[in-house]
Amino acid sequence: SSTPWQGTQVGTMSPAIALAFLPLVVTLLVRYRHYFRLLVGTVLLRSLRDCLSGLRIEERAFSYVLTHALPGDPGHILTTLDHWSSHCEYLSHMGPVKGQILMRLVEEKAPACVLELGTYCGYSTLLIAQALPPGGRLLTVERDPRTAAVAEKLIRLAGFDEHMVELIVGSSEEVIPCLRTQYQLSRADLVLLIHRPRCYLRDLQLLEAHALLPAGATVLADHVLFPGAPRFLQYAKSCGRYRCRLYHTGLPDFPAIKDGIAQLTYAGPG
Repeated sequence: SSTPWQGTQVGTMSPAIALAFLPLVVTLLVRYRHYFRLLVGTVLLRSLRDCLSGLRIEERAFSYVLTHALPGDPGHILTTLDHWSSHCEYLSHMGPVKGQILMRLVEEKAPACVLELGTYCGYSTLLIAQALPPGGRLLTVERDPRTAAVAEKLIRLAGFDEHMVELIVGSSEEVIPCLRTQYQLSRADLVLLIHRPRCYLRDLQLLEAHALLPAGATVLADHVLFPGAPRFLQYAKSCGRYRCRLYHTGLPDFPAIKDGIAQLTYAGPG
C-alpha cells in the first residue's frame, strides 16, 4: 500500500509530465494542422451533419446544386460544386486544379471510349463528358447505389444522356470482367482510377488480363500521393509496360497537403 507521501508525489508529478509533453503536442499540431483540419472536416463534422440531416454529403451537395446551378450547363454545375466545397462543406472531390489536368488530357487524347472507376458525386464524370470528342462514350462505375443515384441525377441535370454517359452500379472487381460482354466495351482508350487507391493495382491488372487496354491507352490515377498508392506506382514503373508521368498537386481547399495524378501510357502486353 502507498504512503500519503507517495500519493502526494504522484499527484505533483503528473502536471509536470504533462507540461513536459506540451511543446511536443503544440509542435505536432502546428506541423500537421492541415491534416487535423481535414480530419475534423471529413470525419467528425461530416458524420455529425449526416446524423442531423439524414442525408449524405453528396446528397446535400446535390440539393445545393439544384437551387444554385443552371441545368444543362456542366461548367456552371462544376463551379457550383467547387463553391459549395470551399464555403459550405469539403466535398473530397477532384477540384478545379486536377480537373484542368484531366480535361486537357481528354481533349488531347480524344478517346473514343473512356472508363471511369469511382463516379462518387459525378464531378470528374462531368469533366470528362465535357471534353469528349463527338461520338465519344463514357462508362463510369460506382459501387455504392445511394451515391450512384445522386451522380446519375447530376449527370442528367448537366444534359448528358445514357448513350454518351452510362453509369454502372457495382464494384470494379465485378464489373471489369463483364465490360466486354455486358456493356459492349472492347477497349478503353482512357481510364480514370479515382475510387480507392488500394484497389488501383488490382483493377489495372484486371484491365490487362481482360485485354481492355489497347497499345497507347492512357491510364490516369488520382490520389497516388495522398492517401497514396505505392504498390500501384511501383508496378507501373517496374513492369516495363508503361511510361509514367506524375503531376504534383495539392488537395482542393487544402493546397498544403501534397497529392498527385499519375499518367500511365500503355505500351502493350509486351
